[in-house]
Amino acid sequence: MSTGIRATAPAPDAASDSAPAHPALSRRRELGQTSARSLLLTVLGEFVLPRSEPVWTQVLIDVLGGLGVEHKSARQALARTAAEGLLVSDRAGRRVRWSLTESGRRLLSDGAARIYGFGAAAPPWDGRWLVLLVSVPESRRQLRHRLRTRLAWAGLGSPSPGVWLSPEPAKQAEVSDVIADLGLEGVTSSFVGPFGAIGEQAEVVSQAWDLAEVEAAYEEFIAAFTDAAPATPAEVLAHQIHLVHAWRRFPFLDPKLPAELLPREWAGARAAELFDTVHARWDEQAQQHWRRLVSSAS
Repeated sequence: MSTGIRATAPAPDAASDSAPAHPALSRRRELGQTSARSLLLTVLGEFVLPRSEPVWTQVLIDVLGGLGVEHKSARQALARTAAEGLLVSDRAGRRVRWSLTESGRRLLSDGAARIYGFGAAAPPWDGRWLVLLVSVPESRRQLRHRLRTRLAWAGLGSPSPGVWLSPEPAKQAEVSDVIADLGLEGVTSSFVGPFGAIGEQAEVVSQAWDLAEVEAAYEEFIAAFTDAAPATPAEVLAHQIHLVHAWRRFPFLDPKLPAELLPREWAGARAAELFDTVHARWDEQAQQHWRRLVSSAS
């Protein structure tokens, strides 16, 4: 899974608490940086979010341990996530259990909607573009970074400095919220319309998005999970977490362009089909094993 890393669903983070990659992902180009905290968020979204029951510390540490995360890093990830207001703890004697806060549930719910709806077929494109002109001084690097991160997460590309675009004009409301949140209304303009007679759409697309890099990441995902065959319930659980964790990265990487703007035989379509198929295949057994872990710890 973010995957998997914006307020609704974090992009994959390269934190200092790096965990070893799952064997299925141990290739020359890993599917994103894996950290204890980002794996924890995937576990929370996949298994804790659908339920209202708190989870003992030991369950989370054991599950993260099965993913290659060291005990100390797992505890640090819990502490960091709680400090961010996504988790709250309570004690029962000497034991501690964790529950999602309202903001935690909201963040993970929004992220889940983005992740699981990402592979759905796009509606037919009407040929119109949303073009955004934003003027942020080079000296305000942090603001420029926040703008770039959030617009990229929304699927926009930048063919040149200060210019952002998307073939989905309906994103104007989402983009407007980003601009307002960053206080950039006074230095931003937007336009909606078809591509003109000057220039080539394909060239603008190549300048705005590195589709070759995105497709290479999809091919890595396909290679990693096509022949994956976990044998035990614990292995199924671990594989499911890594599957979701690897997939959650793509809503940040892939702008979801219309078919007319994509290369032929786009790997994203095959990767989405694989994700849906494999996730469904492993889901029941992974959920059952999670319930057994929670029950045995109670």
